[in-house]
Amino acid sequence: MANAFYTSALKAFLDADIDLLTDTIKVQMIDAADYSFSAAHDFLDDVPAGARVGTAATLASKTTAGGVFDAADVTFTSVTGDPLEAIIIFKDTGVEATSNLICYIDTGTGFPLTPDGGNITLTFDSGANKIFAIGA
Repeated sequence: MANAFYTSALKAFLDADIDLLTDTIKVQMIDAADYSFSAAHDFLDDVPAGARVGTAATLASKTTAGGVFDAADVTFTSVTGDPLEAIIIFKDTGVEATSNLICYIDTGTGFPLTPDGGNITLTFDSGANKIFAIGA
């Protein structure tokens, strides 16, 4: 699997239902053995709880300059559980059945990673595409 957007997220961007700067955007670490990406998935309730590693973290210092989304790196504390091979970015509404899935990312430095009870720092790409880019 390669990095991909969820189809419903692209529609939500066009309909202005997701605002990356003002909405609560979170990142969730994922065990790919327990979750298979489908572009048709739309909300967090499509991702089994058993596939989620650690607790989702809220992204801070978000920017969208030039169609490129970026945020501050995230530290997950005292992580235990299954190996993680991917992350999911989503808009958190407080209700899983309405929390829009945005993208699935499984190509990053350090994947896969097996938690050992310590902290995990997710360092986003410092290249041109940062977390993700929309457009050409």
